[in-house]
Amino acid sequence: MDWFQLIVLALVQGLTEFLPISSSAHLILAPHLFGFPDQGLAFDVAVHVGSLGAVTWYFRTEIVRILADMLAQASGKPATPDARLGWMVAWATIPVVIAGLLLKGQVETDFRSTVLIAGTTIGFAVLLAWADLRGKRLRDEYSLSWRDGLFIGLMQAIALVPGTSRSGITMTAALMLGLTREAAARFSFLLSIPTILMSGGLVTLDLVASDTPVAWLDLLIGTVLAFVAAYVCIALFLRVIERVGMLPFVVYRILLGALILYLAV
Repeated sequence: MDWFQLIVLALVQGLTEFLPISSSAHLILAPHLFGFPDQGLAFDVAVHVGSLGAVTWYFRTEIVRILADMLAQASGKPATPDARLGWMVAWATIPVVIAGLLLKGQVETDFRSTVLIAGTTIGFAVLLAWADLRGKRLRDEYSLSWRDGLFIGLMQAIALVPGTSRSGITMTAALMLGLTREAAARFSFLLSIPTILMSGGLVTLDLVASDTPVAWLDLLIGTVLAFVAAYVCIALFLRVIERVGMLPFVVYRILLGALILYLAV
């Protein structure tokens, strides 16, 4: 890759991974707009590592507390709210793991249709708008029940279809359940950690199997840029989401989907 492609794709991945606007739709759009060649598996791994590092670092205090309380509960101590939240993240991850293993071939082939991506980008934007308008926004992430976690997890599995947006669909589900916008975003971000870790792991296995030459400097720069972009994105989003709501992201998604559809036909 040349430097322009490297910078654009790393920033696109970092900025869109955690916003409810579909990172896959943007990564489909960028080559159309700039004529980029395929970036390759190694770069996909690098930007996933950057995004994972950003969300893990941002929530590092909460993660340490959650893991410590989960271990304490496993050793016989009473459950704490943080321990229950950790188990809820694990529980909500199971559906996407099962669906990903069963549908891996389709995700990499049949689900890559540009028209399908445009449709999911627009369709799930409308659903996000409905959830944001109709949601009661009274609960926090610690109030989630096992049924709630399963519902969010099943909705996250839908995000295997590109254009859906993993963060968008999980926030939509959480808003439907009455969570505040910030709580919906926080649970979505925590839920992204095992999901990105496993999806990045699968891509890494594909990379190892492909025996592809690796440009290590490109990967390092891509990782750092994705990390910085994702960290800034998470911090700003959590700071403003209660005030601005989901409407700006809904409008943006509809325009993005329309542009992708226009380029496809």
